[in-house]
Amino acid sequence: FTEEKLGQAEKTELDAHLENLLSKAECTKLWTEKIMKQTEVLLQPNPNARIEEFVYEKLDRKAPSRLNNPELLGQYMIDAGNEFGPGTAYGNALIKCGETQRRIGTADRELIQTSAINFLTPLRNFIEGDYKTITKERKLLQNKRLDLDAAKTRLKKAKVAEARAASEQEVRITQSEFDRQAEITRLLLEGISSTHAHHLRCLNDFVEAQMTYYAQCYQYMLDLQKQLGSFPSTFLSNNNQSSSIPVQNVSAPSVLASASASLPSVTNSIVTSGFSELKSSSGSRKARVLYDYDAANSSELSLLADEVITVYSIPGMDSDWLMGERGNQKGKVPITYLELLN
Repeated sequence: FTEEKLGQAEKTELDAHLENLLSKAECTKLWTEKIMKQTEVLLQPNPNARIEEFVYEKLDRKAPSRLNNPELLGQYMIDAGNEFGPGTAYGNALIKCGETQRRIGTADRELIQTSAINFLTPLRNFIEGDYKTITKERKLLQNKRLDLDAAKTRLKKAKVAEARAASEQEVRITQSEFDRQAEITRLLLEGISSTHAHHLRCLNDFVEAQMTYYAQCYQYMLDLQKQLGSFPSTFLSNNNQSSSIPVQNVSAPSVLASASASLPSVTNSIVTSGFSELKSSSGSRKARVLYDYDAANSSELSLLADEVITVYSIPGMDSDWLMGERGNQKGKVPITYLELLN
C-alpha cells in the first residue's frame, strides 16, 4: 500500500462497472445523511431537544413527554383567557385561539411520529446497516487487491524456478480470492438501486404525512376564523360574505386568490359607497354590529355582536369612525365592526 502511494508499485484497477457502483453508493450515503439530518432539524428545530432525544435513544430509555411549542403557546393563551374572563371578548378569543394551538401541537406530534417511522428510520437503517456492510466488504476487497498486487510483485522479483513456481501459485490463489470478493461487493452495490426504490416509497409517505399535517392545520385555522369572525378580509368587507363562503371544499391557493381578487371590488363598490354617503349627509342610519367591541376609553361605545344601533357622522371625525347611539348611550364606534342596514 505504501509503495503504491509513493508510485513505486503497480496497482490492479477495478473494472469500470464496479467503480461506478462504488461512486453511486458513496453519493447515496452522503445525500441520505444530509437529507436525514435536515429532516430532523425540520421536525425538531430545538438542538437541545434533539441531543436529549439522541441520548435517551442510545440509553434505550423513553424521553420524558413535554409540551411542544404550539401546545405551550395554546396553554398560555387558555390560562390568560381564563384570567381575563371567558365572558369578555378578548378572554373568549384567547381561549379559542389556545384550543386551536393545542390541536396544531397534537398534529405536530403526529407528523413527527409518522415521519420518524416511515421516513427517518428507513434512511437511518441504510446508513447504520446496509452501508456499513458495504463498507466492510469494500475494505475486504481492498485487502484482497493488495494481497494480489504483492503476490504479482514477488513473482516479478523471483529469479529461481522454484521461487517462480511458488509465486505463480500464490498469484493464482490471490487472484481467485480477489475475483470472489469483487463479485460479493458488486452484488451488494447493485442493491443500491433497490435502496433508491425503497427510499422513494418512504419519501412518498413523508410527503403524505406533511400533506395531512398542513391540511389539518389549515382546517383548524378555518374553524378558528369562523369562531372569531375577525380576519382582515372580513373587516374590510364589513359583511359576512367572506365567512359564508363554503371554504371547506376549496383549496388554500384558490381561497387566497379569490379573496385577493374580490376584496377590492367588494370594498369599493358596497362598503365605501354606503359609508361615504352617510358621512357626506347629515342623516343617520341603522347598523348591525358584526363583532363584540370593548371601548378603549370614555369617548367610545362598547358593542355587542348582532345588536342594532343608530350611527351618524359629525364634522371632522376620522374616516374610520362613526358616532353610535344605543338608547341614552352614545360614543365613537369603528366602521369595520358595522354593517349598514337598508
